[in-house]
Amino acid sequence: SSTMSFSEAEVQSARGAWEKMYVDAEDNGTTVLVRMFTEHPDTKSYFTHFKGMDSAEEMKQSDQVRGHGKKVFTAINDMVQHLDNSEAFLGIVNPLGKKHATHLKIDPKNFRIICDIILQLMEEKFGGDCKASFEKVTNEICTHLNNVYKEEGW
Repeated sequence: SSTMSFSEAEVQSARGAWEKMYVDAEDNGTTVLVRMFTEHPDTKSYFTHFKGMDSAEEMKQSDQVRGHGKKVFTAINDMVQHLDNSEAFLGIVNPLGKKHATHLKIDPKNFRIICDIILQLMEEKFGGDCKASFEKVTNEICTHLNNVYKEEGW
């Protein structure tokens, strides 16, 4: 598996960008998931308890959606803390990828979808520079998750 190549400056600006999002982890995480479910309705099929929810409003109020949004943001936050340590980073990404590949059987294209929505929200809230400084992180996350999937035979 490839090691990550973030300069110290890239790590710092990515962390700064992410921090702005993570301050409101639950709300922002919820917004990201609701957008994903609304714009890509097929993604809802993986979450049996979200299936019956059709309105964005209903989803926003759901404890399960909010809980999972927070979970996604917490996982990314753990990764962001380890951008300068590939071993620790992979220690988070690998089990996560494995679980989603083997146990949850989530199509890996959904990771790219969720990352793109996070970048979109970052840009809306904090501007293009904020988004730009986090783009490499999302590419790194998606690349490593896809590698795990390949190893699992997807």
